[in-house]
Amino acid sequence: MHDGDLHGGDGAVALDLKNLKVISPLGRGAKGVVFLVETESGELLALKAMLRSSIEKKKKIASAGDGSEYRRICFEREVLASFHHPLLPRLHGVLATDKVVGYAIDYCSGRDLHCLRKKQTEKMFSDDVIRFYAAELVLALEYLHSLGVVYRDLKPENVMIQESGHLMLVDFDLSTRLAPRSPENRSVSSSDSDPLAKKPKPKKKLFSFRSRRRDSGISPVNREETESDSASTASESVDKSNSFVGTEEYVAPEVVLGNGHDFAVDWWCLGVMLYEMLYGATPFRGANRKETFYRIVTRAPDLTGESTPLRGLIGRLLEKDPRKRISAGEIKGHDYFKAVDWESITEMPRPPFIPELTDVGGTDGNNEIDVEKYVEGVFEEKAENNNRNKNAWVNKNHPTQIQNDNFLIF
Repeated sequence: MHDGDLHGGDGAVALDLKNLKVISPLGRGAKGVVFLVETESGELLALKAMLRSSIEKKKKIASAGDGSEYRRICFEREVLASFHHPLLPRLHGVLATDKVVGYAIDYCSGRDLHCLRKKQTEKMFSDDVIRFYAAELVLALEYLHSLGVVYRDLKPENVMIQESGHLMLVDFDLSTRLAPRSPENRSVSSSDSDPLAKKPKPKKKLFSFRSRRRDSGISPVNREETESDSASTASESVDKSNSFVGTEEYVAPEVVLGNGHDFAVDWWCLGVMLYEMLYGATPFRGANRKETFYRIVTRAPDLTGESTPLRGLIGRLLEKDPRKRISAGEIKGHDYFKAVDWESITEMPRPPFIPELTDVGGTDGNNEIDVEKYVEGVFEEKAENNNRNKNAWVNKNHPTQIQNDNFLIF
């Protein structure tokens, strides 16, 4: 892979490992390892590093007509460079050595929303705390949609807490681009009233995972690829993606059914997140993946408790039909947010949780950490685990008909 593939033409700063103080690894994922680093000027950044040989292999596959992972890596790099929003990360620089490639973004000292919820006494938030975080997520998603970016993997683990206490949405490797969505106020048949009395009609057709086509989860990088991965109907002129991606408990019904999806999937995921923040668990989790998907498609969320604006909003967000699901403009005008000042919420001086100040910037770093060797070790371990898990998957004869490598769960 040429360095230019990651450096791009947007003037991104080239990073040199020699000039970065590696303080500690922050986490690892399917694509790479994230390190906390300090620049020569004392700025703390999150450096995501991936193995170059793995990327080059994916690029060769991409040239042959597949290579969805390579395109996702390039897409994430591309969208990061385009962000100018207080709730989204800034691209601070790009790294390219003989062994690793990657990029640096803002470091969030408060960890993620999942960790924060787990620290709560009853593993859930109050209505007022949820309102603040929900409002910031609405603004972040609305901005992404205005750029034509469908996030597609909203979950607490991908929502970081900045030093200021405000949120930051990270990890865009499952995102894709469609025609930009303008703010809209759609007229729908459902109301803002308590949805507890609403029960979906029983499905006449048995739910089957064999009846729909599954794509490999390709995230288009440019307009031509987007159009080849889209579908339109006579009633809807917007593009749709047919990729089958997401995280199991948060994925929208239209993704499970393979009907094509657009920006509405993000509002579904927001509904799942709000439910989880309110009740301490996701609404459709089953004993296994097949049961979870069945519940997502067929069951209404169990909104136990008195009728409240929050429960009403969750019901509107978890509407099975994406055409009837509440939209951005309707969400901002919902009773639950009637006291929210949308113009100033990102400037609120005292969010619900302010991370404790730590002295990570004053440490000497961990001199034992060699970024290149560390990333190589992680990828070697991942390859060994994948081989073992692949064999275990076949032997266990998992009940779902969807293959593990077709649904990207992180």
